[in-house]
Amino acid sequence: MFITPKASILESIASYTTQYKVQYLARLTWSLKCIRYILRQGLAFRGHDESRDSKNKGNFKELLQWLAGNFEEVNKVVLDNAPHNCQMIDHKIQKELITCCAIETTKFIIEELGDECFAILADESSDAYQQEQLALCLRFVNKSGEPVERFLGLVQVEDTASLTLKEAIQSLLLRHQLPLSKVRGQGYDGASNMKGHVNGLKKLIMEDSPLAYYVHCFAH
Repeated sequence: MFITPKASILESIASYTTQYKVQYLARLTWSLKCIRYILRQGLAFRGHDESRDSKNKGNFKELLQWLAGNFEEVNKVVLDNAPHNCQMIDHKIQKELITCCAIETTKFIIEELGDECFAILADESSDAYQQEQLALCLRFVNKSGEPVERFLGLVQVEDTASLTLKEAIQSLLLRHQLPLSKVRGQGYDGASNMKGHVNGLKKLIMEDSPLAYYVHCFAH
């Protein structure tokens, strides 16, 4: 045994580990603050050139760098003052943190909705790779009696046939324990696959929820 236990290797490692965890938590907190700001403003995260000499590294890195340049408590735990294998600025890390934010936000929306009925607003579009996707929003009255609209998610679809879109909507709703029987309204554009009276998405949804009345999305 050592005469001075605090000078032992185990004590040194434990102290270093505690300090590392504190710095890691601070680094994570500031990264999340940047991400929350960018998400709330609907801004892009990345820049075209994110190299060290770039004049514009993208909103995420530029915001984090601005904070580090103006606040010493931030500067001492991020970017060049962080371990090279734990700077938390990699694209994959950004995606993971964004996903975590999305999960927590969706959880809040479902809690806000509670057991109430709701309407759905949906539209299909193509992403940058020309792959079809469906965007779905919920419209409901919150506990304060105010009508609100909340974005629920995007679903990638093979095509824009009405049956495919209906299955995509149903799968997304069921993922959050929201049955089609609770739907009381539908809002789409005027395309035949959406509002068609025979085989349109509107008709297919009303087969499961007869009270899900259709209103053209412009009316919202």
